[in-house]
Amino acid sequence: MKTHAWLMAAGLAFALHAAPPNFVIINIDDLGYGDIGPFGSTLNRTPNLDRMAAEGRRLTSFYAAPVCSPSRASLMTGCYPKRVLPIPHVLFPAYATGLHPDEITIAELLRERGYATAIVGKWHLGDQPEFLPTRQGFDEYFGLPYSNDMGPTTDGVKSSYGQPLPKPRKKEQPPLPLLRNEKVVKRVLADDQTRLVSLYTEEAVGFIRRHRDRPFFLYLAHNAVHWPLYPGEAFRGRSRNGLYGDWVEEVDWSVGRVLDTIRTLGLAPNTLVIFTSDNGGTRRAVNAPLRGYKGSTWEGGMREPTIAWWPGRIPPGTSCDAITGMIDLLPTLVKLAGGSPPSDRKIDGRDIWPLLAGNPDARPAHEVFHYFRGLELQAVRKGPWKLHLKDGALYNLETDIGERHNVAAQHPEVVRDLRAVAEAMDRDLGIRGQGPGVRPLGRVQNPQPLIAPDGTIRPGFEP
Repeated sequence: MKTHAWLMAAGLAFALHAAPPNFVIINIDDLGYGDIGPFGSTLNRTPNLDRMAAEGRRLTSFYAAPVCSPSRASLMTGCYPKRVLPIPHVLFPAYATGLHPDEITIAELLRERGYATAIVGKWHLGDQPEFLPTRQGFDEYFGLPYSNDMGPTTDGVKSSYGQPLPKPRKKEQPPLPLLRNEKVVKRVLADDQTRLVSLYTEEAVGFIRRHRDRPFFLYLAHNAVHWPLYPGEAFRGRSRNGLYGDWVEEVDWSVGRVLDTIRTLGLAPNTLVIFTSDNGGTRRAVNAPLRGYKGSTWEGGMREPTIAWWPGRIPPGTSCDAITGMIDLLPTLVKLAGGSPPSDRKIDGRDIWPLLAGNPDARPAHEVFHYFRGLELQAVRKGPWKLHLKDGALYNLETDIGERHNVAAQHPEVVRDLRAVAEAMDRDLGIRGQGPGVRPLGRVQNPQPLIAPDGTIRPGFEP
């Protein structure tokens, strides 16, 4: 079927099914660009993601942030992370800061439209009560408030499955809490980590089943495949890629369970599912053909393996190389739900639905993209051109996706143009430090861990 004919048929089907669409965002932690079959992996077996891509659309220039917390702030707010979470790295347990309660999240906007909202998995935008997802638009929360390595050495969170415990550190982090809403379910130990993917998957499936008769928004944010590596028993030793590959393949199983549940309940014609990662993979991962890893502003640190799936609405087996990213999820989903992004503050994201739908007349959502690492703007992209600001290296990502050939000397006019792009951003968020467009962090007095080092649960968070 020709593209325009397919789009007409999809539009007619949607018009006949006018209920607000359901949304599921599946966010993996530290997954490499080349770690799954649809993005070239021959090492890890990902049949469910292969099918998702065959039935959906790959987004091959989808950007997040170099590390966890900033990326999740972008997803929640539709903004560059520096605008809403101006921190140099990530948030840690019992920090006094987090995403400001006055920020308006995707969950708040969808709940205003009558959606049931839930997050299952990793939050990482602040663990104090004022910052938890139940205070930011989510009806339900089950998961860890930050990364699965943020706990004491003796609990097995500083070593992967089967490895000996390293020596305790002089200053240990507090125990890692598993939360349900605003109650501590338990202290997470090594054996608990092996069940995280299955626990999260069953929670996600249960939420979908309970809310099948009303619009819902599910944010499934796996702690996998972040170090330490703890694949479940049914998956350990099955891959050709060690513990890391085992966990990638367990994540693929989880995606399959979620999509099969949506299909079985007859919700597929009215459900948009986005699969992505929060940042680039570490050196355990495969980011090829990209250069660099998590923590960098090379493409391998910020370009994510992303798939959009909505049978009958998104053209199957297709791809889109236009610039898109975490910043676009809020405006896109909220508009599909019949709402609008906040008008009282700057939103950096754009509605990318025409690109997801494969509309041949769709215009690029972004002419320019800014690569922030913490508070520093390190690179800018305009069309195919990417300029690294520190050394002035210029790359054509259309012909050199691996950023191997510096062509700044051959294109001085492009370098000047991109320098001007950076200078314009300096007047907004700032190239370094905080510009006038940066909004305040949330801040509390006397922050306390949810579980004290002696195992005592913070008052009010007891089961």
